[in-house]
Amino acid sequence: MENREQKGYNFNSVDLLIYIWNKRLVLMIVGLVAAVASMVISLTITPMFSSSVIMFPASNASVARGLLAMNYSGNQSVYGFGEEDQAEQLLQVLHSEPIRTRIIEKYNLMEHYEIDRDGKYPLTELYEMFKTNIKFSLTEYQSVEISVMDSDPEISAAIANDISNLVDTVFNSMKKKRAMSALELVEEQYIEAEDQLIAMQDSLYSISYDLAKSISPRGDAADKMIGAFAEYGVSYMYMLHQMRYEVGMANNMRIRFQEAKMEAQQNLPYKFVVEQAIPPEKKAYPNKSLIVVVSTFASLLFALIILIVIDNVKTRVAVIKEK
Repeated sequence: MENREQKGYNFNSVDLLIYIWNKRLVLMIVGLVAAVASMVISLTITPMFSSSVIMFPASNASVARGLLAMNYSGNQSVYGFGEEDQAEQLLQVLHSEPIRTRIIEKYNLMEHYEIDRDGKYPLTELYEMFKTNIKFSLTEYQSVEISVMDSDPEISAAIANDISNLVDTVFNSMKKKRAMSALELVEEQYIEAEDQLIAMQDSLYSISYDLAKSISPRGDAADKMIGAFAEYGVSYMYMLHQMRYEVGMANNMRIRFQEAKMEAQQNLPYKFVVEQAIPPEKKAYPNKSLIVVVSTFASLLFALIILIVIDNVKTRVAVIKEK
């Protein structure tokens, strides 16, 4: 026994159970206090409700090209779901500043989160609260989830649905800026191709007229025709070849112009909503029973460690005094 005391407490499983039994009164008091304290604290925590929207990204295939271009051989259908790249793009849009600003303004989150406008860093605190309560994540099925936590279940569902609706607004706004620039450029090229075609038609008509005029009804018709083609034939064939080329160019530019016009005018959805948010009936946080159990267990474990340390110190001090 003396040898054990000199070495301190070397518990095996049986020793530990015996030690806990010997300290049962202290541990019971600690557990009771911890349970009551954690229960009181859990009652003071503001309950939070969670609402979520599940959606899939739409394919980014061009609708105009898919509808107008006969020879378009894209692999993606304009009516299909997007892939992983489109899901990640959707996540980036959800994290964008326009969506965050619109939600903050509409729901007056500065007041709703009770942030002091005259504080040191009100915007930083607001953005941190926004990031904590509003989360966007990619699911294992390549869908995107919008999850909103709020003390008001109606507001949590409303924010989630509004963010989902704003996705199309932001997507269309970004794409329209580029589409309008492309439309202006293609329109210039289309008008130029049409003007060139008209000029070519006029030139071909003029040569045809000169060719017909040079063939006089009098004299040898064969000699007249040979002479006329010798003078105008090369120009006529060249202009005819150019005419065919310009017709093809004009048709191609007409299709491009129609595509660009449709892209600039379209307001299509860029996501498929699988599940809209509804106001939750039960709070998601805090879980009072879990808080009480975890807090009580952690307090008992900490108390047990402290008791072991204290007994070890006492034993060591006693051994030193005996020496």
